[in-house]
Amino acid sequence: MLPTTAYAESRFVTGTSSPLTATANLDFTITIPKFVYLRVGTGTSMATSTTVDNLVYTVPAANVGDGTAISGTGGDLTGGQVTARVMGNNGTIAFSSSTLGAMSNGAGDTISWSQMNVGVTTNTSATALSHPSLVDGSTTSINLPTTSGTKVTNLDARWTFTYRNDNVVAAGTYGGVNANNGRVTYGVSMP
Repeated sequence: MLPTTAYAESRFVTGTSSPLTATANLDFTITIPKFVYLRVGTGTSMATSTTVDNLVYTVPAANVGDGTAISGTGGDLTGGQVTARVMGNNGTIAFSSSTLGAMSNGAGDTISWSQMNVGVTTNTSATALSHPSLVDGSTTSINLPTTSGTKVTNLDARWTFTYRNDNVVAAGTYGGVNANNGRVTYGVSMP
């Protein structure tokens, strides 16, 4: 039994007239999968990472509640600064941030997420990735603009977080590594 053979289109032309011409067609199909990618902090482009960065703020006693912004330590870019990136290829992406409540010291005292300032600067994309508002015990969402055509979004930014330090609050450590409402969960949704 002979194997089935596939042939490309071909034309064989003979004759005495000039010029002799022949044409053949070749069809192409490219399949692009739908994808969405979110990175906040440590990570590798287009890969999954389980590292959660911890940003730490230590207020000097002489400055408690005086309105002097406090820079942090930690983050993949250090100094309380992180890389943020959202990519997707199937339409408008809803980008959200969620908190479980105001940060707590475990003794009944709290610091509102409104005390965190987020500075946004461009990284590699022409338009910086905006940061959704941080609200105590709530989820806020923004729709991201497409950056190419009508369905592609490719935005990134450098986010620098500072503690506003606007209020005198009780002593203690507020938040923590997935403790005392100290975690923000970011999410993306694409059609």
